[in-house]
Amino acid sequence: MLISEGLAEALLPTPPADADNMMDANKKSPGLKVVILAAGLGTRMKSDRAKVLHELAGKPLIAHVIDGAIKLSPEKIFVVVGHQGDVVREACIKRFGADLFEFVPQHEQLGTGHAVNCVREHLENDDATVLVLSGDVPMIGQETLSSLLSTHDSYRSACTILSVVLPDPSGYGRIVRDYDAGFVGIVEQKDADEKQLQIEEINTGIYCFDSKKLFGSLARIGNSNAQGEYYLTDVPAIMVSDGDKVAVNICSDPAEVEGVNDRNQLAALERKLREKVNSFHMNAGVTIIDPANTYIGTDAVIGRDTILHPNVFIEGDSNIGTGCVIRSGSRIKDSVVGSGVEVLDGCVITDSNIGDNCRLGPMAHLRNGARMGDGSKVGNFVELKNTVLGKGAKASHLTYLGDAEVGDNANIGAGTVTCNYDGVKKNKTVIGRDVRIGSDTMLIAPVTIGDGAVTGAGSVVTSDVPAGALVYGVPARIKEDS
Repeated sequence: MLISEGLAEALLPTPPADADNMMDANKKSPGLKVVILAAGLGTRMKSDRAKVLHELAGKPLIAHVIDGAIKLSPEKIFVVVGHQGDVVREACIKRFGADLFEFVPQHEQLGTGHAVNCVREHLENDDATVLVLSGDVPMIGQETLSSLLSTHDSYRSACTILSVVLPDPSGYGRIVRDYDAGFVGIVEQKDADEKQLQIEEINTGIYCFDSKKLFGSLARIGNSNAQGEYYLTDVPAIMVSDGDKVAVNICSDPAEVEGVNDRNQLAALERKLREKVNSFHMNAGVTIIDPANTYIGTDAVIGRDTILHPNVFIEGDSNIGTGCVIRSGSRIKDSVVGSGVEVLDGCVITDSNIGDNCRLGPMAHLRNGARMGDGSKVGNFVELKNTVLGKGAKASHLTYLGDAEVGDNANIGAGTVTCNYDGVKKNKTVIGRDVRIGSDTMLIAPVTIGDGAVTGAGSVVTSDVPAGALVYGVPARIKEDS
């Protein structure tokens, strides 16, 4: 069940008389600090990996949460870590850099209140707005968080809670209100009475706090509950008892605030996110023949009139141009694909750059910084590794080009191998413009083939070849004019 905007507004507290003035950008709450709770063991995942590092659409759960937080331009993001804390820290820094983060250990997992209290020394003396997020709630949207912050500013709240209404609220803490729809408190499922269990509005675990009032209230919570834990959910009720204002902002889409506790929930969110991402691209002019079997990462960019066939995977920071055709079984990750490119079945492209009007495959493999110039071609069972293929150049069949530079309009015959490793280090092969490499040629790097040169079929080239020369044999030698 979704809740209407009208009902959401009706359930908010009465704003102060000058609420409109409070919406002015110059009068919003002071510096935003974000706290992400990421210390949980995640026992229901049945995994040796920290729960927040399990992947959704090719990214760790916590990376989705951080993406949303960064869009709010916070001054600092505090990540509370516990199980595999060093691994979580490394994963965050690798993806986002270190400047924005402070990693705070929670040595014992004693509840959400205890987790937030671990950040006390960093924030209790700040005049700040503290946004608390969960590292396992990955689909929370920027608009929803912006609305939460706006409500917090407008109502001058000590705390603003993000809630959602569910037809089946089982397992969640309930938002308890009085007859005037004012906030009373949050009661956890295990502590709720029969009447409270009928409440459909639940706590999402996402909050805004006034920093000084937050830590003043945290000092007063206890652990007299079914779990014996210190609940962050007790803080809003303490604030109400002190006469502070607590607002509730209702999220209209339950999918945004779904958490991940086990692998079934992770798979369910994967399906929902895939549907959302695919719908976005189709609305932007991309043809997806079978959306249920097409997988596009949240960071991918795809141009209009591109066609994606079934079982295509586009992952990571990939950018695909207009008018491309990506056929079944192909995987593209962290790569740039120009416009008018055709990727035939079963290609794997990672960390590579493909120019306009190129053709790949079937069964081609590009990796480690491979680059294809405009109009170039790699065919079936061709591998490019750390190789530049010039404009109009072709490697059509059964070829390995590693650590190589191939000039414009060169043609590489079937079975060619750049023998780039001498047992100690990798060496470079340079192939000039308009070169013709005969089938089954072995190029023993380091070696340079001059512009317009030709190698005979089956040659083993062990030394540089002058421009325009014809070489053949084992080892290859220059054909002399008769």
